[in-house]
Parts: sequence; C-alpha cells; structure tokens
Amino acid sequence: MKTLYLIRHAKSDRSDASLSDYDRPLSHRGMKDAPFMGSKLLEKGIYPDLILSSPALRAKTTALAIAEALSYPSDSIRYVHALYASDAETILSLIRDISPSIETLFVFGHNPEFTECANLITNGDIDNIPTCGVVAMRLREDDWKSIGANSAEISGFYFPKKYR
Repeated sequence: MKTLYLIRHAKSDRSDASLSDYDRPLSHRGMKDAPFMGSKLLEKGIYPDLILSSPALRAKTTALAIAEALSYPSDSIRYVHALYASDAETILSLIRDISPSIETLFVFGHNPEFTECANLITNGDIDNIPTCGVVAMRLREDDWKSIGANSAEISGFYFPKKYR
C-alpha cells in the first residue's frame, strides 16, 4: 500500500534579516530536531523509497538530516522547486507523477500548504503541522495517481514535542 509522509521543515532561524526567505537556515533547535525525528522514524522502521524536497535551505537541511538518520543516500534526494511557495494542488500534481514502483514517499516542504494538503487528502482537521512534524497517510488505492480529496487516511502524526 502506498504511504505518503508530508514532513514540514524543522525550525528556521530568522535572526539574519539580510537573508531571503529561501535562504533561511535551521535554528539551533531545528538542527537538533531534524536528526531526532529521523531517529524516531528509524525506531518505527519507516524508510522512504524516494525523498522529494523543496530546495529552500531549511527544507533541504531537514531532508538531509532525516535521510542521514535513515541511511538514505543524500544524492538520491530530488529537489523540486515547485515545492517551495506552492499550493496543495501543485503538491498533489507532483505526487500523481510518482512511479508506481515507489511504495513509501517522503515529501519535505512548508506550511501552510502542507497542512492544507494533509487535510485535503485525509479530510482531516489538523490545525497546524508543527516544525519538523511528520504526517503519515495511507492511500486508499494502491496508485499515486488516485491521490486527491479524501483519498487517504492518517496513519501517524509525529513531531518533536510529542516525544519531549
């Protein structure tokens, strides 16, 4: 069965006003939370067949830290510009194009679009995916092309404060 993990980037550092939104790094907390959440996914036996990520620095750094914790090769991460400053329909369109051979897909990106997307896919009521939050969704049909409104159910919702 196809399982999608929408993963919001870890906490970013906004202290340098000269940096663009795209170039914001992770904060000290974010640098700790990303590998921590990777270790929690590892404990649960969750491994991606494919990782897609926004190329914005905070999302990219989060994806790299979690990939490292799961021994996923960093050079296999696909950076997709459309995941930065996108919308739920753009995210769904990208997912629909995923190869049927992929069973477990990780997608790293941003709010508010990730919360909107998770709620659309699951007909859910998540108020906010927190930084470094992971929403796991099992598709009702075994086909990425079927993803859309109410096409999956939430099978897990993990975030750093849940464990601390």
